[in-house]
Amino acid sequence: MKRVLLYFLIGILFGITMMKSEAASWFRIYEMFQFKSFHMYGIIGAAVCLGVLITQLIKRYKLRSFFGEEIHIAPKPKLVSAPLIGGAIFGLGWALTGACPGPIYVLIGAGYLPLLVVMVFAILGTYCYGWIKPRLPH
Repeated sequence: MKRVLLYFLIGILFGITMMKSEAASWFRIYEMFQFKSFHMYGIIGAAVCLGVLITQLIKRYKLRSFFGEEIHIAPKPKLVSAPLIGGAIFGLGWALTGACPGPIYVLIGAGYLPLLVVMVFAILGTYCYGWIKPRLPH
C-alpha cells in the first residue's frame, strides 16, 4: 500500500510538471513537429541526458531503490531497424494525436475528455503489439 501511495504521488508530480512545462500542450507538440520551436526538444533532450546520467550512477555506484532493493538493469541487444521502425510508428501516432502516452493521461486528468478515445486506441495498439510480438524479429 505504501508503494502504491508513493507511485500515485510521483504520478501527480509528473502530471503537474508536464502541465506547467507545457510538455502536454498540443500547440507545443505541433511546433516541435514543424521544427518551429526548441521548447519540446529541450525538454526531451534534458530528459534523455538526465536518464543517461542517472542510469550510469546506478550502474557505477550500485545504488538501491527507495525501498532498499538492488536495482538491476538488464543489458539490451544493440538493434538498429527495430527502434527505427518502432520510433517511426510511435512518432506518427504522436503527430496524429498530438500526445504521447504520458501526456494522454495528464490531459485526461486536466479535463480534456476527448482524449479518452486516444487512450482507448493507444491501449488497443499496445495489445496488438503484444499479440504480434512473438512473430516479429527481435
